[in-house]
Amino acid sequence: MRKLRRDDLYSLEEYAVARDDFRARVMEHKKNRTVAIGDHVTLYFEDRLTMHYQVQEMLRVEKIFEARGIDEEIASYNPLIPDGANWKATMMIEYPDPEHRAARLRELVGIDTKTWVRVGEHPRVYAISNEDLERTTAEKTSAVHFLRFELSPAMVAAAADGGIEAGVAHDHYTVSTKLPEAARQSLLGDLDA
Repeated sequence: MRKLRRDDLYSLEEYAVARDDFRARVMEHKKNRTVAIGDHVTLYFEDRLTMHYQVQEMLRVEKIFEARGIDEEIASYNPLIPDGANWKATMMIEYPDPEHRAARLRELVGIDTKTWVRVGEHPRVYAISNEDLERTTAEKTSAVHFLRFELSPAMVAAAADGGIEAGVAHDHYTVSTKLPEAARQSLLGDLDA
């Protein structure tokens, strides 16, 4: 999947006009790329369109219009665009009550590396996590992690025909789910067939 370049982006003025339609398109696209793993973990599978939206929103909020600042935002988000043999996801650990969430984040240290995907009958692929910076200490984990799932050529080929599962195999949170067909179809677009 091609990475973002400056000429792919709207100017701030163009984005002000296009934002509502673009946002609606991205939100519809994200529906098929959002996978709940149990009640408290959600994977948001990223791709070029979701990262395009993130960059546009950052430029808008920060009022960045100079080339250097735009290039810095692109460089920050391009690593979350799949490379053709992997899936990349933002993982959110969600507990509404702040005290309960803090307690769970202490229990869930290491959850990012215990999160996995599985294509068909192939073995689980555990996430490579937080390549940008460490988000876990010995005492607690973060509520947000950035994950990469590297697939073998056989897994890439099998994804076109086989089911895809995602799960977590942590001592304090073990659950898995089969991805709906619409999600599987969307994730196929991230792979070089």
